[in-house]
Amino acid sequence: MSRTSAAAAKALASSHFELFGLAPAFALDAARLEAAYRGIQAEVHPDRYARAGDAERRASMQMTTRVNEAYQTLKSPVRRAKYLLALNGVDVAFETDTSMPEDFLLQQMDLRERLEDAKDAAALDALSLHLHEERQELEKQIGQQIDSARDFAGAKPLVRKLMFLERLGDEIHGAYEALEA
Repeated sequence: MSRTSAAAAKALASSHFELFGLAPAFALDAARLEAAYRGIQAEVHPDRYARAGDAERRASMQMTTRVNEAYQTLKSPVRRAKYLLALNGVDVAFETDTSMPEDFLLQQMDLRERLEDAKDAAALDALSLHLHEERQELEKQIGQQIDSARDFAGAKPLVRKLMFLERLGDEIHGAYEALEA
């Protein structure tokens, strides 16, 4: 087995955190993640293996795909939280479990009404700022549940809330685009 194939097998078998040499935690050093990602990409990028044999080129492609997937997962707070919960046996079950606290659902309805009523960039800016603050607070709570308390099941409803807020953020982004059109 070539050196590239052995490295690919190891990379494919490791967790996203192990791949980048990071401790499994919700709070992570984004600069360290970025540096690790760039370092691995420089080693495994398919361009480096253009003249190599078929097996090494395939291994390079597999590693590149794996590294990109892991990086995108760890870079996103929602995806990172879901991944950490899954590593610890907790399924967020967002698609099948639709129960949410009533106060949170009422807040979501209010935010969506505000989004529908937003007719200019200033209104979207205010809503976006509010959403950013909500997400920061929720991410802080998730970090405490996962990293400090090690309460993965207790983090599940918080992660589900963050998923809702991420979706709303996408809708706000779409509203900005609609204003520009």
